[in-house]
Amino acid sequence: MQYYVVDVFAEGQYTGNQLAVFRGNPDTETCLKLAQEMNYQEVTFITSDEPVNGGYNVRVFTPINEIPFAGHPTLGTGFIVQQELAGKNTAQVTLNMQVGQIPVRFDDDGTGWMKQAEPKFQETYAAEVVAEVLGLSPDDFDPIFPIQAVSTGLPHIMTPIKTLDALQRATWNLAKFKQMVNWEAERAIKGLFAFAPQALKYGNDFHARGFVELITGMVEDPATGSANGCFAAWLAHHRYFRSHIVKARVEQGYAVKRPSLLLLDALDDGTSVSVQVGGRVNLVARGEIV
Repeated sequence: MQYYVVDVFAEGQYTGNQLAVFRGNPDTETCLKLAQEMNYQEVTFITSDEPVNGGYNVRVFTPINEIPFAGHPTLGTGFIVQQELAGKNTAQVTLNMQVGQIPVRFDDDGTGWMKQAEPKFQETYAAEVVAEVLGLSPDDFDPIFPIQAVSTGLPHIMTPIKTLDALQRATWNLAKFKQMVNWEAERAIKGLFAFAPQALKYGNDFHARGFVELITGMVEDPATGSANGCFAAWLAHHRYFRSHIVKARVEQGYAVKRPSLLLLDALDDGTSVSVQVGGRVNLVARGEIV
């Protein structure tokens, strides 16, 4: 099998979230073993070089299981489909994933955008409970907006923090998180996305951290495309900017030394919320599994 390594939501060379993209259709056990071999947050498999119903079939694996959707794997795989299969001048490709068809389009400057599924707004959580998960005080949380689970295919808990300092001090308590989300439940929520309305780099709107240990087996994610889609929907739905329109720049990955930049574009028209998440993809390597 041919495979590619790309950095997704990259700010420069060797930044962003790493992804391995395989071209082939091995059995599920082999897919999982290859995900463990690469040891990235996720890997994907383009299971056929030819489109099916207008899209390319894609499976997504973490080192611990298969998942129905993930953000940076969608954007990174869309890039490989464009570059290697559909044609470099193709403005948009479609990926067939377990959550449905996901379109990925490309601007003239190379920025990729993925349109995520309609968001679902779920339960809310008390600051006192989440504070124990993140090792913070309840006073560190923004009381104006809810701590709320949102899903565009993979649910994450949106967690507004008042200051960048508090967000940088946050730690991770897996046992407390399992208790909070009722881990024994059939559809337990597995991710937490914390953010503050300040940034380390000029021009960015938010600093964020994504805790994904129950999804990937790794505590913190360099760039969580699925969670940022949920975040864009949350911002629009709750009129964070006093507007139903959201355009924002989110920096992530600094705590794990993989600086990343994600672009958010959302619109809440009162009936539905449309969400797009964008960023740069850099090809790092190509090779062959023997």
